[in-house]
Amino acid sequence: MKSIFLKNIQEHHEVFQNLGALDERIEIAVEAIIKSLRGRGKILLCGNGGSAADCQHIAAEFTGRFVKDRPPIAAISLTTDTSALTCISNDYSYVDIFSRQLNALGRNGDCLIAISTSGNSENVLKAVNEAREIGIFTIGLLGKDGGRLASICDLPLIVPSSVTARIQEAHILIGHSICEMVEKDLGLV
Repeated sequence: MKSIFLKNIQEHHEVFQNLGALDERIEIAVEAIIKSLRGRGKILLCGNGGSAADCQHIAAEFTGRFVKDRPPIAAISLTTDTSALTCISNDYSYVDIFSRQLNALGRNGDCLIAISTSGNSENVLKAVNEAREIGIFTIGLLGKDGGRLASICDLPLIVPSSVTARIQEAHILIGHSICEMVEKDLGLV
């Protein structure tokens, strides 16, 4: 009987072998982000649970640095302001926590990275709809079959797995790759 660790490595390997199919779509995501940044826009990110942590992680790679020292890149994780999150969920609804922040902070020409392993998170769906009304390009980091987000994101990037942990592992690889490509294409490293 395989250990859990060995089973997880095998699943991880199988998922990652199939990620190459996303290469062209990731290039399109990078082009959209670069267009936004060159137009003085910013990257906004939203997601729940582990995806919320991924939002923070990816935003930090942009605003801090990825590998080498370089100027910061404008990125905001909408998952980090506990006062806004609790105020909005208390006074309105948990479904509104990202869309209200987007309405306040987002501008036409920005780029939203919406992360959801299922593609069906109601608050992320509402955020994507709000972003589209504002004129924000939407990238979905998704899993499984992409859920309802796949049909409303401008650019869905669907990890071919139904295992949440494997999807999240792939999302971080994609986020790191996007960050590296943006840095390179902007001539910052």
